[in-house]
Amino acid sequence: MIINSDGTKPIYVQIAEWLETEILNEHIKSDEKMYSQYQLAEMFNINPATAAKGLNILADGDILYKKRGLGMFVTPHARDVILSRRKNQILKLLVRDLVMEAERLKVSKEELIEMIRFEGKEGDGE
Repeated sequence: MIINSDGTKPIYVQIAEWLETEILNEHIKSDEKMYSQYQLAEMFNINPATAAKGLNILADGDILYKKRGLGMFVTPHARDVILSRRKNQILKLLVRDLVMEAERLKVSKEELIEMIRFEGKEGDGE
């Protein structure tokens, strides 16, 4: 992952999102030890305090838990929490924007649904 320091999204948010994606892709599994703020700082050449902020977002979101003296670990239900939140926040926003753009372009609901079905089939390799 490349951190975009010129973008509008804060670096600590990018770190948190990258870690979530690593959990979703099961590169980091439930109850596994998470990278430390110093490991993340070294990996991405950022300040350890910035990395800690990203980790704290995940701890506050019930994705990571702290073991005193040992570091942070992935909660057993982290994937479910991430999937649910992304579906209920990100996907809903994307769908809302898609529907609004379709209305501006005078695309009927039926046409839009057919486009979605077609894209779904394309993604399935059909």
